[in-house]
Amino acid sequence: MPYKKRNNQIATILLSSLFLLLFSHQLILAEENMAKQSQNPLGTIISSPFENNVYFGIGPSDATAYALTWKPVYPVSIGDWNLINRFIVPAIYSEGQNEDTQLDSSIDVGNGSITELITGSAFGLADITYTAYLSPKKAASWIWGIGGALTLPTATEDRYSSDKWSAGPAFVALTMPGNWVTGFLIQNVWSFAGESYAADVNKFLFQYFINYNMENGWYLSSSPIITANWEADSGDQWTVPFGGGIGKLVKHGKLPVDYKLTAYWNAERQEYAPDWNLQFTIKFLFPK
Repeated sequence: MPYKKRNNQIATILLSSLFLLLFSHQLILAEENMAKQSQNPLGTIISSPFENNVYFGIGPSDATAYALTWKPVYPVSIGDWNLINRFIVPAIYSEGQNEDTQLDSSIDVGNGSITELITGSAFGLADITYTAYLSPKKAASWIWGIGGALTLPTATEDRYSSDKWSAGPAFVALTMPGNWVTGFLIQNVWSFAGESYAADVNKFLFQYFINYNMENGWYLSSSPIITANWEADSGDQWTVPFGGGIGKLVKHGKLPVDYKLTAYWNAERQEYAPDWNLQFTIKFLFPK
């Protein structure tokens, strides 16, 4: 083989290999960036998460409850601002207790509540919550959004219904340096309308989130939901979970899907609240 022709072939192979390496690197960076955007509650990606929770140790009978929560997010551009519309639609199945147990106030089960501990299992839709955040498009190292939350008495099963309309302020802030996505969201809602016989609602929610992104779409995550029911007796108001898990962003064709598995133990809890829960989330992402 002529010397010049052989050198040309070697150069072609080297250039092709370099191109493939650069292309693969760009795909990895795009995948990692998509994972971070998936973890950003103020991101501009339309998403459709389905969060499945199993709660263990509820009530004096140590019953189990299953909650499937749909949490779609639809961002809208308004001038220099983004309006992030978030919906929380929980459906709950809970095992019955060995005997009816009187509750002074509802107990929190993730994004839903159980207002009665009675015999017989039940399945139904719980109250739906809508939150909206206004977030500036031009953000510095910290991204923030301010808005409000509205809870509607939509439950189809009495034991999951507050029978009240509730609303209140909401705020979220986060930062995304390097491989990290960390931040918090906070809200408090008060009842303002509904059935007169139903207990008043005054509930606080705080969720911090810590995500560390690794190669090939893998990440470590902790995002427990801390709640306080101010209508409950003193000493029986807080539910404070600790825990975390692992997730991975996977592309099925052109559709990115975020999978996450976590577990949380309630270090502080209301008297009849769950001891711990296992959570598996599938989030479908629809980049614009």
